[in-house]
Amino acid sequence: MASFLVEGNHHLHGEITPQGAKNEALQVICATILTDQEVIIDNVPDILDVNNLIAMLEAMGVTVKHLSQNRYSFKAQTINADFIQSQAFMEQCTKLRGSVMIIAPLLSRLGSVYYSNPGGDKIGRRRLDTHFNGIKNLGASITFEQDKMAYHFQAKGRLQGTYMLLDEASLTGTANIIMAAVMAKGTTTIYNAACEPYIQQLCLMLNNMGARITGIASNLLTIEGVDALHGTHHRILPDMIEVGSFVGIAAMTRSELTIKNVSWKDLGIIPSSFRRLGLQLERRGDDMFIPRQEHYEIERFMDGSILTLADAIWPGLTPDLLSVILVVATQAKGSLLIHQKMFESRLFFVDKLINMGAQIILCDPHRAVVIGHDHNIQLRANNMVSPDIRAGIAMLIAAMSADGISRIGHIEQIDRGYSHIDQRLNALGAKITRIE
Repeated sequence: MASFLVEGNHHLHGEITPQGAKNEALQVICATILTDQEVIIDNVPDILDVNNLIAMLEAMGVTVKHLSQNRYSFKAQTINADFIQSQAFMEQCTKLRGSVMIIAPLLSRLGSVYYSNPGGDKIGRRRLDTHFNGIKNLGASITFEQDKMAYHFQAKGRLQGTYMLLDEASLTGTANIIMAAVMAKGTTTIYNAACEPYIQQLCLMLNNMGARITGIASNLLTIEGVDALHGTHHRILPDMIEVGSFVGIAAMTRSELTIKNVSWKDLGIIPSSFRRLGLQLERRGDDMFIPRQEHYEIERFMDGSILTLADAIWPGLTPDLLSVILVVATQAKGSLLIHQKMFESRLFFVDKLINMGAQIILCDPHRAVVIGHDHNIQLRANNMVSPDIRAGIAMLIAAMSADGISRIGHIEQIDRGYSHIDQRLNALGAKITRIE
């Protein structure tokens, strides 16, 4: 198990470019299975989760070519149906949460697919009902086979378009249903669909492949099924979570940074959420400039009450950035209530921050009150273990601002979502050593 040794209290300076978006990459790579023609994807992030998914596609018979840095070609001309039923395939599924999105493409291509429970972050219950119910609504049958410890999805003939109202606007659930519907017979209407930029990107890519999807960027999608899809060329958006993480690093280390090519139009409420903490973010074309700030003050609500930031489905604040925002608040002037509504175990890492000297009251699994130090009390170095991607980056940000050398274990969790983060930050002046 690898670790980071982080020497804190170094100011950073320079430019950094965010990687391609992890959540989009997992969706669009799965979508390449829907056609037997070549699909070229640019800006693919070099991270553990994406690399594991690419390896899974190769194992099932997809021809994958690494054309250049962050540029791949996928051609699913043939798919090994025997491998899809093998124990090796089931084991790969359990290592990757994003593998759940291969169900619909494989079902459309093969008419049958086995799938074991996915892996991913240990952040509480993450049900798959939206995925399963949506695929069942399109006419597939789902049974659990005890001997394989896997679900068996089967379509008798072509899937059938239908109307459905999702019980939750699940990002990956919506992606799975879209991919199942694009080649279903007739029209599918999905109400209460997720509408994040990454879902929009998936829809645009599928339309470029010959799909007929309307209502993109809304929560009401209409999909007219087509007989087949063809190849295309697609570019992945920059990762908004990494952009937010770099903002947090600049604030906590009191650094001046320029984040290049952030795709401002796709950041939604993220910039304004950081500005409510008192941070200065300047738009320069499509770049984000963050000046060095010795102090930043959390605003209050108009009636004078404590500011609350809560996660919500798009266009609300993404839950993936609440851990970063919580850490940034520890050195702000003022207090903040963090309300993590969507996951039940994501705030349990705050005990590590409390051990570093942060003033945080964990009210319950979903709410934490942060009382900012205004940089009057510096965080202390600590030994920590990363439980998930987002807690891991929050711990790294805290360690970079702390006095002394911190050790963060199980950094494979961070590697799942951040590409060579130690090397990229060291180039800006950080002192992070990877211990294999």
